[in-house]
Amino acid sequence: MEQVTSFWRAFERYLDSAPPLLLGVFAAIALSMLAAGLGRVSPRLGGFLRFSGNMLLLGVFALAAMRFIRLDPAFDSLSANLAMPAQTVSGGETRVPLSADGHYWIEARVNGTPQRFMVDTGATLTAISTEVAQAADIRPDPLRLPVIVRTANGSTQAQMARIGEVRFGSIVARDMDAIVTGSTGGLNVLGMNFLSRLKGWRVEDGVLVLTPRHAQAASVQD
Repeated sequence: MEQVTSFWRAFERYLDSAPPLLLGVFAAIALSMLAAGLGRVSPRLGGFLRFSGNMLLLGVFALAAMRFIRLDPAFDSLSANLAMPAQTVSGGETRVPLSADGHYWIEARVNGTPQRFMVDTGATLTAISTEVAQAADIRPDPLRLPVIVRTANGSTQAQMARIGEVRFGSIVARDMDAIVTGSTGGLNVLGMNFLSRLKGWRVEDGVLVLTPRHAQAASVQD
C-alpha cells in the first residue's frame, strides 16, 4: 500500500511539472481508451469521446507546430519582411507601430548600412548577426571576453563589439556595445543598453514611442 501511495504522489508531482502539451497528449490517449471501452455499451457516446480525443490531439499538434515556428528566429525576420508597419517621426519622437507578429520592428542605419532590428526589452545587450557586422564593418573586440547567449537552440558564445552609429527616425546612438552572433538566424535585436540611452520610451495604443535626449533630423528611410 505504501508503494502505491508513493507512486501516486510521484505521479502527481510529475503532472504538476509536466508540459501542458504533454498533458494534452495524455488526455487525448485517455479519451481514446475510454471511447474504446464505452463504445460497446453506447456507440454514440464512444464515437463522441473518440472524436473529442482526435480533436484534442490535433490541437496539441497544431500548438506544438506554432511553438516551434515562433521559436525560430528566422520566422521573426520573415514575418517582419512580409508586413511591417512604417515608423514615423512626430514632434521629435519616433513612433513604431506594432507588427502583425507581435513585435516592434525598426528600420535603421548601422554605420550607414540599412538594417532591420527587433526591439526586445528583455534583452540586456543589443545583438547583431555576423552578416550585419560584416556589412557595417563592425569587428569583434579580441580584448573583450565572449558572452554566453541562450537561444531556443541552446547556449552559445558571442563576441563583444562596438557599433559606431545606429540611426533611425529622430534617434542617433553612437559608440554602443553589441554582441555579434550567428545563432539568431539573421535576427538583429535592440536591447536595453540602447533603450536606456533615450530620454524615455513608452507604449501607447500599440505604438512604441521613443523619445531621444536630443532629437535629430529624420533619417532618409523615414
